[in-house]
Amino acid sequence: MPSSALRHVMAHLLASRRLIAGLLVATAVVGITAPDAFAHADHEDGVHAPTAVVDVVEVHGFLDPVLVDMLANVLSSLDPHETVAVVLQVDSTASVVDDADLARLAELIVSAPVPVSFWVGPSGAEVTGPMARLVALGDDVGIAPGAHLGVLGESVLGERFGLPFGLPADTDLVDRAVGYDEAIERGLARPAPVLLEHLVGVPGFEVRTVDGDDGPTIQPVTPTRFRQLDVLSQFFHTVASPAVAYLLLLLGMGLLVFELYTAGVGIAGVIGAGCFLLSTYGLGVLPARGWAVGVLVFAFVGFAIDVQAGIPRLWSIIGTISLVVGSVFLFEGQSFSWITLTVGLLGTVAGVVGGMPAMVRTRFSTPTIGREWMIGEEGIAEDDLSPNGTVRVRDAVWRATTNRATPVEPGGPIRVTGVDGLWLEVEPTQGGARDYRRR
Repeated sequence: MPSSALRHVMAHLLASRRLIAGLLVATAVVGITAPDAFAHADHEDGVHAPTAVVDVVEVHGFLDPVLVDMLANVLSSLDPHETVAVVLQVDSTASVVDDADLARLAELIVSAPVPVSFWVGPSGAEVTGPMARLVALGDDVGIAPGAHLGVLGESVLGERFGLPFGLPADTDLVDRAVGYDEAIERGLARPAPVLLEHLVGVPGFEVRTVDGDDGPTIQPVTPTRFRQLDVLSQFFHTVASPAVAYLLLLLGMGLLVFELYTAGVGIAGVIGAGCFLLSTYGLGVLPARGWAVGVLVFAFVGFAIDVQAGIPRLWSIIGTISLVVGSVFLFEGQSFSWITLTVGLLGTVAGVVGGMPAMVRTRFSTPTIGREWMIGEEGIAEDDLSPNGTVRVRDAVWRATTNRATPVEPGGPIRVTGVDGLWLEVEPTQGGARDYRRR
């Protein structure tokens, strides 16, 4: 190839390399500056959408191990790059965990890398006891109308966390709660009728004003993420409430007694055993008195004796008294509503004393139709027949009635003279009234 042609090709290749290098540099510059340009455009349009979120966690019911574990997981896994703040929506009146767990939770609150805010709401919420002391550690506190905050009780967090709300140690909030107006007046919380209004006051939560037909409105810009217990954890949290644990205990023992005497296929027994086991978990978490649980078990032993006898007697009275005593004193420092107590007491007495003996008799007796074969059978009086009582015929106990003119003492021999529904008509084997049909 001529030298002039070779020089021409080399010059062309060199120019191409310079062009490619220039394009690469220009692309890099555009790639670096483009995000800033787009971000600047977003700011100018007012459409800035932060990627960090505000976590809203609902805390409802007694502060038990399930709730403590959830709160500890949330607070210990906070990332300031992903989370702006944490809002705890609280409605809790008591704690059933030890002081060490409360201190661990308090430490996570004060050392959280993002603000921890508390909202005492919605309307009707109550925050008392150790939970109220935890609320005092928050960076921000809001309260809804109709909610109450206070009854701090004795200090369980130690001196490291100071006095709640900066109040003196002998403050009146130790044994009383304040409502919406007083809490705001005393500087304990800011007004927040609804959750959105509380979020607007949370540090780092961004909003924007949008003009509409009805005037300007505030819309949240910071995304909100709601976090709560999973299904299984929520189930055990519910079981560990006083009312549910108490009713499960009564229902479980009642079904076990029922299964014992009805000789069924086992469905009632399995359900009863499940209810009883769940109640033991709840009673184990809650401050239940052991002797009161024993009294409730003894009550059902008494009921079972009379269920076997087929008629309520002394043991039913003893069981009812034991049931009332055990129910009233079941929990130490905690209580359930009178509605729960009434349902538990009346439901148990009606089922065990009223319904279960009749069901057992029906299960093991012959039908009323065709019971005429019993006429002429002899037996003994179980108690005083004057004129109503019970008799034993062929090793079965029956309700019976006799003529007022011929009462029968307990243990006296009787003869069946007729059948009236579930009742037997009887007379003494000696000296009974003569049946006109035999004349």
